Order: sequence, then C-alpha cells, then structure tokens
Amino acid sequence: MIYALLTFGAIIILVPFAWTLSTALKEPDDIFRFPIQWIPEPVVWSNFPEALSAYPFGLWLRNTLFVVIVSTCGLLISASLTAFGFARLRWPGRDLLFLLLLATMMLPSQVTMVPTFILFRSLGWVNTFKPLVVPPFFARASFYVFLMRQFFMTIPLEMDDAARIDGAGFVEIYARILLPMTKPVLAISAIMFSQFKWKEFMAPLIYLSDSSKFTIALGLRAFQNEYGTDWNLMMAANLVFMLPLIVVFYFAQRYFIQGIVVTGIKG
Repeated sequence: MIYALLTFGAIIILVPFAWTLSTALKEPDDIFRFPIQWIPEPVVWSNFPEALSAYPFGLWLRNTLFVVIVSTCGLLISASLTAFGFARLRWPGRDLLFLLLLATMMLPSQVTMVPTFILFRSLGWVNTFKPLVVPPFFARASFYVFLMRQFFMTIPLEMDDAARIDGAGFVEIYARILLPMTKPVLAISAIMFSQFKWKEFMAPLIYLSDSSKFTIALGLRAFQNEYGTDWNLMMAANLVFMLPLIVVFYFAQRYFIQGIVVTGIKG
C-alpha cells in the first residue's frame, strides 16, 4: 500500500513535466488538441534551437554559472566557519547569539529588500553581480549555518581535545579534522543553495538592468514577454533551464538524503 501511494504521488508530480516535454516537441496546432496527444506526431526537434537562438541564452548561462559557483563557494566557507564557532567553541553569549541568528530565519526577505537595495546602491553595486555573490561570503543564509551546526554537534568533542594535545589550533581542527568529516552536509548545502541561486529571480530583477548581465531566470522572463503565446518554444526553453537542476539532483541525491538524515540526528 505504501509503495502504491508513493507511485501514485510520483505520477502526479511527473504529469506536468511530461506535459512540458510533450509540448516542447509539438507543432503549435497540436498543443491544445483534445484528447491530449502525449507522444507528439511529428516530433519537432527544431523547437529547441529556435527557442535558444532567439535570445543570447549562452551569455545568460555563463552569467548564471558565475553567480551560482562563486556564491555557493562563499556560502560553504562562511557558513561552515560560523557553524564551527557555534558548535565547537565556548564563548560568552554563544547560545543567545545563535538564537538571534535563528530568529532572522523568520524575517521575510521582503522586509529587508528596500534597505538592502539602498545599501548596495550607496556602494555602487547596482547593475553588477556583487549583490548576488558577495552576501553569501558573510553567512547571510542562516538556515545553512543551522544545518552545519547540527552536523558539527554530532561529532564527539573528544576529537578536538585529542587534536589540541597534538598541538593543533582552531584553524587546523576546522580545516584538517572536521571539514573532511562534513562532506554530507557540505554536499546538501551546495546542492540546495546552488538550486536556489540557479532559479533565483527577485534579486537579479532588482539589481540587474543591463540585458548582457541577465541570468537565465531573467532571460526566460524576457523570452516569455515576447514568445508567451508560443507554448512549444516556451516549454523548450524551460526544459533547457531545468535540465542542469535535474542532472545535479540525480547524481547527488545520495548526498542529499544522507545530509538530511545525519543533520537531524542531534539537536
């Protein structure tokens, strides 16, 4: 019964994706035919090159990859360092400050949108990639700090004590002992955050005005404004946009599941 319910749920989730794939390979006259023609006849592969050649998707792809890679690296460095401080170091006010950090997770991003824009505008960062890639270097994403802290707390403190006896400092304990043991949580953080940055729309919309600096999400919006009624081209562009996320999740799902399980062991 459990497997039957899971299979039924999976089918429901896959129906929109199947419709997207089917529409991307159809001629315009076949899209809204009833009953639905799930297998296109004929299969129109030319929808993909036609859709991708209408706008500079190659340039937007490079911009998106730059933002995703740089910001993800910044997040992993800053969040792991902050989590190390909260989980392994003892200092006055640590628990109170951690509660304040958790409290920021309940603050909607819309509340800080205007003051953040004013700050970046005063720094001259508007219409650059800096507002998209610099904040992750300061552990701005509290959820990932919490996730890594939970993982660090599952590692016995006796390992730190043994390393100090051998003359290791805090930096060596963090870099040479703890980080190699935190591959699952680093992987899950990288997967989740890179997926978020890949499809992020609001921040690029606010800070990027030059079309040569657009990310894929903004590019798809511009494409929709012109080709919104050409559903076959829209679905073809959307499939290309989704493909990297699907591939990354497929090959990294083992780390994804392992990270979720391990980080929930200890509070």
